Amino acid sequence: MVVRKTAWPAGTPCWVDVSVDDIDRAKAFYGALFGWDFAGGDPEFGGYLTAVKGEHPVAGLGPKQSPDQPSVWTTYLASDDVAATTKAVGEAGGQVVVEPMQVGEFGTMAIAVDPAGGMFGIWESGSNTGVDLANEPGSLVWNEHMSGASDAAKDFYTKVFGYTYGAVEGAGEDYSTIDVAGAEQPVGGIGAGEGQGWVTYFQVEDADTAIAKVKELGGSVVEEPFDTPYGRMAGVADDQGTTFKIMGNVPQQ
Repeated sequence: MVVRKTAWPAGTPCWVDVSVDDIDRAKAFYGALFGWDFAGGDPEFGGYLTAVKGEHPVAGLGPKQSPDQPSVWTTYLASDDVAATTKAVGEAGGQVVVEPMQVGEFGTMAIAVDPAGGMFGIWESGSNTGVDLANEPGSLVWNEHMSGASDAAKDFYTKVFGYTYGAVEGAGEDYSTIDVAGAEQPVGGIGAGEGQGWVTYFQVEDADTAIAKVKELGGSVVEEPFDTPYGRMAGVADDQGTTFKIMGNVPQQ
């Protein structure tokens, strides 16, 4: 378990949220799957909800702002200065699609696209530092960037956030950990493969039990479960077709 009440080091995936057609269906699905409660929903913030596990904010849910907006889980990367980060995004070959925007007292956000086509958010903390619970069932456990242009993506994120990369035993040169200054351990992964950007992983107690629950709630399996040294994983979709991944706890020996 990781509990953190202060701002995450710059470049760390610090928040995730999902945009959906039907916010009530999303509440029912994710509340039943992960045991989340919800707070917020104020009209001044577009009906945006904060998912809460216990007393900890763990994710966000929001209604689409337009029919053309994709239904995706978006990863937000921490920034000490959103204005400086968005400037660096443009200089490194990315595109800012939502300029820095203050969200009340909570912080300042922006949305950008990297050269590999991956969309991501940028978050400068105010009163909200992002998730303050991770690596616990029902919370964020991993974020990774997968694309067919991983070399370009690595170069981009090094220029913008100062990322360095580490080897993963058994993964070869196609997958690396992401390291940032100030973090005690890798904050994510990056690799070559199918996809076009950031992927969100949530921890669950048991992957097969979670898969059965996904199906019961009207969702589907898009990547069959497989075992890894870090836990049993699978790719799933909610009942509105939004994809994400789950990672089961490593069995105790």
